Amino acid sequence: MRRRVKAILVGSAGNLVEWYDFYTYSAFALYFANSFFPGNDPVVQQLNAALLFALGFVMRPVGGWLFGYLADHYGRRKSLMLAVLLMCFGSLMITLTPTYASIGLAAPILLAVARVIQGLSLGGEYGASATYLCEVADEKHRGFYSSFQYVTLIGGQLCAIVVLVILQQFLLTPVQLKAWGWRIPFAIGGLLALVTLSMQSHMHETDDFLEAKKVARRESSLKALLKYPREIMVVVGLTMGGTTAFYTYTTYMQKFLKLSVHLNDLQTTMVTGASLIFALILQPIYGALSDKIGRKPLLIWFGVMGTLCTIPLLYSLQAAKTAFAAFLLIAAAWMIVAGYTSINAVVKAELFPTSVRATGVGLPYAITVSIFGGTAESLALWFKSIGHETWFYFYLTAVIAASLLVYATMRDTQRSSAMGRHE
Repeated sequence: MRRRVKAILVGSAGNLVEWYDFYTYSAFALYFANSFFPGNDPVVQQLNAALLFALGFVMRPVGGWLFGYLADHYGRRKSLMLAVLLMCFGSLMITLTPTYASIGLAAPILLAVARVIQGLSLGGEYGASATYLCEVADEKHRGFYSSFQYVTLIGGQLCAIVVLVILQQFLLTPVQLKAWGWRIPFAIGGLLALVTLSMQSHMHETDDFLEAKKVARRESSLKALLKYPREIMVVVGLTMGGTTAFYTYTTYMQKFLKLSVHLNDLQTTMVTGASLIFALILQPIYGALSDKIGRKPLLIWFGVMGTLCTIPLLYSLQAAKTAFAAFLLIAAAWMIVAGYTSINAVVKAELFPTSVRATGVGLPYAITVSIFGGTAESLALWFKSIGHETWFYFYLTAVIAASLLVYATMRDTQRSSAMGRHE
């Protein structure tokens, strides 16, 4: 038990650092966008920054395939360590990149390269991390333990918000933050990655992988994965709505509160941080619930309530008069979205046998996130820039409704799990 808990904590630590580094870009975009993108329109600057955020997602399928291959053939631990090392490099690269005023067009180009590296890393982290957490968990508590992937994922984003609050309220002026202070959180991320790398060097490999390694496999992970077309399509379908909703209420929400609800900097940061804390608390609760009632009821909950409530929730949020009202509305949204986030990792892991699990979890997920999650913020900001912000509300609803069709027709993976199969 103690060994299992330690493995889950260390395995999750890499996920936290990965997402701290990745989300720091979004959390601090309000401060560094003008350093890399010239102009006077803040919406256009944020749109440019969001497009580079989306660029990081372009590499996620490549990362999902590459690190999935490494995890399925050489071990989950080695794959996780390499992913953290790459994220460290990307963060330190952003820390040291000069501004547009210093080197011109080379500045946003270097920023784009760093985001590509981070996207490659994050694409690899998800599949290997989800696989590792599910394989070290015992069968009766797999939903609970695997929910810590999103606990640390949201926790990484929350850490970025905490760093923002400290810098924003106690250490630096807004002018200093925009001039050079935005580099500090990226430097912190690079150092945290090195600490995590040291911790992961002492992780044990999962028993499932060690058992599967005894079975001769001559096929590539990708070729082996193609034997499971139904499972691949289930991963794509169940991810579409969930990832779009997740990125709406995390990366885009900070801009939405600032540019559409018109909260000030402190209110925006506090509401974002408080809603992330609330979301973090929900994950293990929903994960434990899935161990009792199954995975499918929670997915159905998200699909039905997301389809019915997204439009009224976002309209109400846009019209919110106070920061507290905004928080309550985002919290209500998280009560719905947690039905997906808390268990999506374990559902995907339970679809595939050990030999292709990391690739099966990571690759189709990364492709779907790149198409739907990575573009959510850019699409929302583009709708706003052309004067039709509310179109995004209908788009999000439609994507969730499409996923609901998958939830309604798929089997409950808790009752027909492929965990333990090594072919």
